[in-house]
Amino acid sequence: MAYQRKLGRTASQRKALLRGLTTNLINNGKIETTEAKAKEVRRIAERLITLAVKEHENTVTVTKEFHNDKGQLVQQEVVNDAPSKLAARRQILSYLYNVPVAREEDERKADYKARQREVKYPVVEKLFREIAPACKERNGGYTRMYKMGPRRGDAAEMVILEIIK
Repeated sequence: MAYQRKLGRTASQRKALLRGLTTNLINNGKIETTEAKAKEVRRIAERLITLAVKEHENTVTVTKEFHNDKGQLVQQEVVNDAPSKLAARRQILSYLYNVPVAREEDERKADYKARQREVKYPVVEKLFREIAPACKERNGGYTRMYKMGPRRGDAAEMVILEIIK
């Protein structure tokens, strides 16, 4: 038995196809594709969602001390990601594509500092902030497939793959 479906493509084409489909699934919540592609994307997406769910609430509170403008010692509590959550975030980032946030015409003319404050990886943020909390109570099975019937051109079985929330 093969490790994965070949999908009639070379290894680099197959990897790019599956990365793109997985990124779109997480970004949009559902995709329409062939059954063979959906089964492969499902395997990958389930692993990424499981990784995000395990590390969802893994944070560390750190107290920092510094001197303010008047020279007084000030303590401030900062909530950071735990090292394991950062590692999980980087693992997910290494697989998914970075989809830029669509901006309005007015926002494109904004200053440089405003653009720096934007979320750099919106797909990963969506995975950790929206999908992981919604899937926290589930023990796997984060996706669902609906069969749509054969495609008109080549009679390939079409399905809709969606994330269950």
